[in-house]
Amino acid sequence: MAAPSNAEQTQLQDMEEEDAGMEEREMESDEEDDEEEEGMGEENSDDEGDDSSEDEKENEAEIQRLEEQLSINAFDYNCHVDLIKLLKQEGELFRLRKARQKMSELFPLTEEIWLDWLKDEIRLTEEEPNREKVYELFEKATKDYICPDIWLEFAQYSIGGMGSPGGIDKVRSIFERAVTAVGLHMTKGHAVWEAYREFENAILSTVQPPPGRIPTSEEQELLNTQLGRIHSLFRRQLAVPLMDMETTYAEYEEWSERGVPETVVHQYKKASQQMEKCRSFEESLLVAEPPKLAEYQTYIDFELKEGDPARIQIIFERTLAENCLVPDMWAKCTTYLDRQLKIKDLVLPTHERAVRNCPWTMGLWKSYLQALERHGADHQTVSDVFEKALNAGFIQATDYVEIWQAYLDYLRRRVDFSKESSKELEELRGSFSRSLDYMKQDVEERFGESGDPSCIIMQIWARIEALHCKNMQKARELWDSIMTKGNAKYANMWLEYYNLERSYGDSVHCRKALHRAVQCTSDYPEHVCEVLLTFERVEGSLADWDVAVQKTESRLNRINEQRAKVAEKEANMARQEGERADQRRKAKLDKKSQKKIQKGTRAGEKRKAEQDDYQNDWNEDSAPKRHRGNGDQTTEEYMETETGLFGRNAPPGYKPAGTKRAQQGAEAAAQRHNDDKPELRNDNSSVFISNLTYTLQEPEERLRTLFETCGPIKQIRPVFSNKGSFKGYCYVQFESPMSVSEALKLDRHEVEGRPMFVSPCVDKSKNPDFKVFKYNTSMEKQKIFISGLPFSCTKEQLEEICKSHGTVKEVRLVTYRSGKPKGLAYVEFADEAQASQAVLKMDGTDIEDNKISVAISNPPRRNMDKAGSNRPMSDMAPRQVYGSRGRGRTQLSLLPRSLHRQAGPASKVENGTAAQQVPEAASAASSAAGETKPLSNSDFARMLLSK
Repeated sequence: MAAPSNAEQTQLQDMEEEDAGMEEREMESDEEDDEEEEGMGEENSDDEGDDSSEDEKENEAEIQRLEEQLSINAFDYNCHVDLIKLLKQEGELFRLRKARQKMSELFPLTEEIWLDWLKDEIRLTEEEPNREKVYELFEKATKDYICPDIWLEFAQYSIGGMGSPGGIDKVRSIFERAVTAVGLHMTKGHAVWEAYREFENAILSTVQPPPGRIPTSEEQELLNTQLGRIHSLFRRQLAVPLMDMETTYAEYEEWSERGVPETVVHQYKKASQQMEKCRSFEESLLVAEPPKLAEYQTYIDFELKEGDPARIQIIFERTLAENCLVPDMWAKCTTYLDRQLKIKDLVLPTHERAVRNCPWTMGLWKSYLQALERHGADHQTVSDVFEKALNAGFIQATDYVEIWQAYLDYLRRRVDFSKESSKELEELRGSFSRSLDYMKQDVEERFGESGDPSCIIMQIWARIEALHCKNMQKARELWDSIMTKGNAKYANMWLEYYNLERSYGDSVHCRKALHRAVQCTSDYPEHVCEVLLTFERVEGSLADWDVAVQKTESRLNRINEQRAKVAEKEANMARQEGERADQRRKAKLDKKSQKKIQKGTRAGEKRKAEQDDYQNDWNEDSAPKRHRGNGDQTTEEYMETETGLFGRNAPPGYKPAGTKRAQQGAEAAAQRHNDDKPELRNDNSSVFISNLTYTLQEPEERLRTLFETCGPIKQIRPVFSNKGSFKGYCYVQFESPMSVSEALKLDRHEVEGRPMFVSPCVDKSKNPDFKVFKYNTSMEKQKIFISGLPFSCTKEQLEEICKSHGTVKEVRLVTYRSGKPKGLAYVEFADEAQASQAVLKMDGTDIEDNKISVAISNPPRRNMDKAGSNRPMSDMAPRQVYGSRGRGRTQLSLLPRSLHRQAGPASKVENGTAAQQVPEAASAASSAAGETKPLSNSDFARMLLSK
């Protein structure tokens, strides 16, 4: 550049002298102001000093308390945060740095904590030799989370060192890493791109020659290179879908002297189209409340379908930055990286960050160990990670079993079994032994259970010894230990051992194992007996066959005797239960007759009482017992529909607030009231339909179409609630009694996925001995019960799965009344042997990634503690009734003593006269059924005022 002339130098000197004079005058005025402020400040200095010293003492005490708490529990996250805030407030820079370092060793730090730390360190390290320490801190910060603000701060800080040798190249390197890491961030990525361009524009201004001077060839080359860098940045940014990319395009048009190339326009339009696809997701994130997990999950699903690995990675990182404590999200991210990208430098750091954020999640540690092995990490690194996993503090005992299994699998894969002895084999055996000790000493003491009741780890060890090491003696010792841990009663455990001996042992030990199985098995003895006899048919002598037959027959005879005793006991209990049910039914009828007598004293309500009793007889006693839980709408319920909560006569001006649906229900109730007249009812030509889904549309029309094949129908009366919703059952009356037998054949016919129950209508007041349907409460040995099924599993799919285990007679999927599946099913086979075989083969298997449980059908006794229950009083366990706040013993009853029900059988009737003594059986039945006598308004007023 040209040197300034003499005139210019003189002018510059005059300007400098004038500026110096102005600075002196400003300094004098500043000194005067300072003196005035000092004079005014001396008056309040004593008070302020006292207050500040007290605050300092309180803060120091709080700092010491937090430090002591962290010495006890170093993993208290909130305590770390509070300590850092106090130390920064007090200006304790050395202690502040130490506190931040300790926290960063234990936890990944959030973006806000890192930015505060970095800014403090930048202010403290203004000298050149300390810049490397800040660089190291930035490198550590960028590894915790992918945060655009941290990368932007990193790049801007590096610009301050561009004057050092290689400084410009270092700045460019950091900017390139930044745009690679966060350049695809749709809402914040543009800030990094713009900062990068500004830096290159600043470099461009230094290489441009002054106006009017022709640049040399070297200067022109530098100029062209720098212009090419800026062009490249514009083109790269416009190829990325980012928010407000229209502004960048307009800036490029203005900056470029030759216009925008066609290739750039094409890339820009393509990126704009992608941006429009993502705009709705970005807008939903802007308005959503943190942590926005559902919105992010929808966004991730969209990007996974698009299939761009870089964009999938950045959306995962954005999600994890706001949901760092969600293990499932870390698992999805690491699984994607393991299966799709498979880049070591990307996969392993992500696994490490996952276990640092969610150390209590066993699945993340297991995936981390497998990823280390997959990418060839050294043995010491894998072992160190495993030891950290053991100290992570899992929440259940089975987690420790699984993490040990993962580590032992890794050790087994390291062993070269072609050698008789090796260091790796000894380490594997030592780790197996250590795992068993760990389960016994650490896991059982902490959780009160082993976590491995089936001894899976010992089974794997035994198989390895038998298969790879040819050491059956060690395998037998391990299986002896397995059986002594309570597994000898299970047939599948003996069969596992038998199969091991069959594959790697000899016939002598096979026979010995099967003989022990016959004596010890208690769940499926028939199966092990069959296996023993089959074995002797193939390999045994006649003497062996005779011994096997004798042992199996004696064992099965003992089993059958025990089962007969159990069956007899269950039959006796069922008979006693039936007798008690009959007693309660008779007591209830007696009580109803007494109510009729009492109501008969009111001449004005005599006809009403008769109608109520007739309505109750039709709706309750004429229906089979299995339908009593649904109940029909009584006349009393119909009255409440008409008059609301105010009894028969509503207050003047009262209008019910029911909806149109409720009004329709009232009309339906009125229609049923008219339909149930004695001249229309005929039990001999009627059937009762129940177990229909509540959501059945047009039930009358649907059932008419179904039952028209049985004969001419006189009427169909579906039962609705007082709100107008269908209650799942109805009455069908035919013109001829001959149609009833045909209708009963439709029992268990499926209607919208539910078995429909069809029963005859019987007036139980006239036929008290009529045997109603009862659920089977005994073991059904030819039927299996399956739980844990996926909701998408169909009847046909389940039948196809079960066909391979025997002849399937019936498959029934259990559903809610709404028709939604429960994930349960019953499958009936031709005989008990096939059902037992199905349990052994299917239990614990997977159906559509759902692990199912299979057992012989043994339904529990029904909980019949509702009104009308047949459950015996002796079987009912006393129930503690809690208030709305749970088990509190100090809750007070706010009900007046007059309103408390007396426990004795005697009570007062509505008119206050002494009631007749009710038999004890009737009183007990009434108490068991939970029935209470309706009281009038006058009764309540009289009891309240009596005290």
